[in-house]
Amino acid sequence: MNLFPDDALEAVGSSSAAPVAPDEAVLSSLPLAARMRPRSFDEYSGQRHIIGAGAPLRRAVEADRIPSCIFFGPAGTGKTTLARLIAGLTRAHFENFSAVTGGVADVRRIVGEARKRRQSGGRTILFVDEIHRFNRSQQDAFLPHVEEGTVTLIGATTENPLATINTPLLSRCRLFRFEPLDDNDIMLLLRAALSDERGLAALHLQVEDAALEHIARCALGDARTALNSLEMTADLARESGVLSLALAEEAVGRRALDYDKSGDSHYHIISAYIKSLRGGDPDAALYWMARMLHSGEDPMFIARRLAIQASEDVGNADPQALLLAMAAMNAIEKIGLPEAAIPLAQATAYVATAPKSKASYIALRRVESAVAEQPPAAVPVHLRAASLRGARERLGEGAGYLNPHEYENHFVRQDYLPPGFKGEAYYEPTQEGYEAEIARRMQYWWGASETVNDDNNDGDAGE
Repeated sequence: MNLFPDDALEAVGSSSAAPVAPDEAVLSSLPLAARMRPRSFDEYSGQRHIIGAGAPLRRAVEADRIPSCIFFGPAGTGKTTLARLIAGLTRAHFENFSAVTGGVADVRRIVGEARKRRQSGGRTILFVDEIHRFNRSQQDAFLPHVEEGTVTLIGATTENPLATINTPLLSRCRLFRFEPLDDNDIMLLLRAALSDERGLAALHLQVEDAALEHIARCALGDARTALNSLEMTADLARESGVLSLALAEEAVGRRALDYDKSGDSHYHIISAYIKSLRGGDPDAALYWMARMLHSGEDPMFIARRLAIQASEDVGNADPQALLLAMAAMNAIEKIGLPEAAIPLAQATAYVATAPKSKASYIALRRVESAVAEQPPAAVPVHLRAASLRGARERLGEGAGYLNPHEYENHFVRQDYLPPGFKGEAYYEPTQEGYEAEIARRMQYWWGASETVNDDNNDGDAGE
């Protein structure tokens, strides 16, 4: 997304050329974020891994050999701002295009002009903001022209390009991830805005460091949000001349957490929650759980994931984990938030601290593979149902079945797998927690030998 409003950009320059300097009247009417637009790499904050001295893209821009690339990352991290800086530094013709308001017909027009320009030795850089708004067939319109070098494509998106951009187009572009600005970078922006004649220097405000720190923290790495918040706070401070923490809190309000239920942050945070459970860190698991609840996530979504992890990662090492996770899910249904967060937290802490075993999960995957890869095996005769009249006497169903209850310790060794699967070991219990007891019991029952008792027993052959 654009670090500065598109209408402000249109007010000061053409969409098909590098931005021009606005006059003083126009500049004063722009939002602070637009007025403080960086004029050089030295004024650009953050993204040092991309445009810091000696960074690959920085060198490419300075040499005017810019590759096709995709800028992706959260809003307010400077994707469009960097594209604007490139527009001012390159000798190529720069086309600014928005996938929100434009369409394939506009792309064809731009490409047609670029083709003519190329015939006379000129180059064209096409910047496409919100490129993920184009569907896959629309994105295909760029492919031949990027491939032929008719245009150099720079796309910007807040979405994950691996999920929203066509693979053929991605293969022709360099990917550059834009990270949220850290608080120090945000503080530098805020202080620059307070001291720059384009910003708020004319107000001669006394500034409390705590106020700027609050604005920086609440911006969550978004430069546009930080500058907008500073501007609102400065408006409140005009009368007193003091930009205080109290005014900053009044202007900014409650800190909003970065969480989009359909975006990357949703999947990243639930992934962090799951990995914290698996890694035995209850503090981290509770933190990510609270982050999701605070951001409005459905608690049932969290509870479902918790139940899955209780079985997948804890399993029989502590069978109580699944019971507690299911009880938390039931509590959420019966109680609801905010109180339901208490049993959810209890179950989260329990699963995180329980001994871990994936033996049951691994067994499932092994047996699923066996079923998928092998032809269906017939049920052995001694395991077949013999409940129908005459099934045993006339068809021999169930003949040879040994009823464990008729043997010492209610166990007798016999084959339960089909003949072609004899000796397969899908479930291999670990020595973790309660599963160690299961391992001892299986060793006692089955030992190390794969042979079993072949004696027949004419007892109950029922199911």
